[in-house]
Amino acid sequence: MTTRVRRAAAYAAVSTLALAAPALGAASAIAFGAIAVGALSVTDGPVFEWFARPADRQEGHLHGLAAFAFAATGITLLSSFAGLPSHVLVASILVVGYGNLAQQVAWEFDAEPILRTGAFVTGGIVAAVAGQVVALRVQGATAALPEIVFLAASGALLAGLLRSVLFARDDPLVMLSVAFLLWLFADLTVMVTVDGIAVAIGVTALFGYVSWALDTASIPGMMTGALLAMLTIVLGGYGWFAVLIAFFGIGSLSTKFRYDEKKARGVAEDNEGARGSGNVLGNAAVALVAVLAYAARAKFPIPGDVFLFAFAGSIATAMSDTLSSEIGGVFDQPRLVTTLERVEPGTDGAVTWQGELAGVVGAAVVAAIVGLLFGSVGTDGAVVITLAGTAGMTMDSLLGATVEGDRLGNQSVNFLATLSGALVGAGLAVVVLA
Repeated sequence: MTTRVRRAAAYAAVSTLALAAPALGAASAIAFGAIAVGALSVTDGPVFEWFARPADRQEGHLHGLAAFAFAATGITLLSSFAGLPSHVLVASILVVGYGNLAQQVAWEFDAEPILRTGAFVTGGIVAAVAGQVVALRVQGATAALPEIVFLAASGALLAGLLRSVLFARDDPLVMLSVAFLLWLFADLTVMVTVDGIAVAIGVTALFGYVSWALDTASIPGMMTGALLAMLTIVLGGYGWFAVLIAFFGIGSLSTKFRYDEKKARGVAEDNEGARGSGNVLGNAAVALVAVLAYAARAKFPIPGDVFLFAFAGSIATAMSDTLSSEIGGVFDQPRLVTTLERVEPGTDGAVTWQGELAGVVGAAVVAAIVGLLFGSVGTDGAVVITLAGTAGMTMDSLLGATVEGDRLGNQSVNFLATLSGALVGAGLAVVVLA
């Protein structure tokens, strides 16, 4: 057993103490707290050798174990005094402890990064499912297995995403993030079927692997897209997912369109066009919020179709902006959208008529897909979505010409543009289609 695997096994053993939380309540927080305080006093010996990370060896203290245990303490206290469900507590801690152990074991076989990430997610799902079953039985409570698997898969994908962009010392942040996400989903009382979660996990895994294998996304980008895909399938439905996957597919193809030429002109995406997590979230975060709001629509005095139009408006914006940039970038004589003066290719806020036309077509494609999949949308609704996508694309160009650079980065501009498209889509749906 190598040092990495031994250390991961030790942390997994500590995470297993979470299984006592449903029975012991706040007393389990004392146990985790005692481990955290005790870790700070250990400077050598067998315990130090088992748990010490490279940074701990340099500092001479088990700061990594202390932070891990303190985070577990905080989550346990949330369960005892703030209403965090105990099975969510168990899943949040085990998914990190055992996901990391699975990843380190995979590393022993010199696995590719994508396989190590897959091992983390798989190990996290298995541990979180088993832990939730135990926790619910201890409490004498029941929950449908599909819902348990959904929470486990959501937590494992989020943890895997965060672990792909953070360091091992950031595990406390990962655990807390997973706990709050699963708390939200548990509060939504999401209805999940066996077929639904099976298809969601299968499609998500396939979508993630294909996006990575075709170099259309980095590992963090792939993980972000996979998480978004699963949540969209489960919380929205297959129609919502079809709209999302259409954007990712067409957008990725447009990125590869005459890539070498765009690279020579200085307007190509970095990393051979592979999308990172920031790019994926910048384009799809608003859509995810719309899906979450749709899932919680019973809590709002708003028709569910409004959230559908917000979702479609944000995706239409992302599609429109992507096609406008990727196709318009190969044409000469771009003009600044605010003054119409000619500028160099790649200038923030620069547009070409070819790019604008491609953007409108992209918005119309999304509108057509939504219109075909959702009978309630109709022709008028498709027009609304096209207008929303075009408005969002225009907002992206205006922001690029005025505030992008010193004040806002590209991902922030993408987010604000998709938010604009979502608001226009939802607003027009209320006013025009009421």
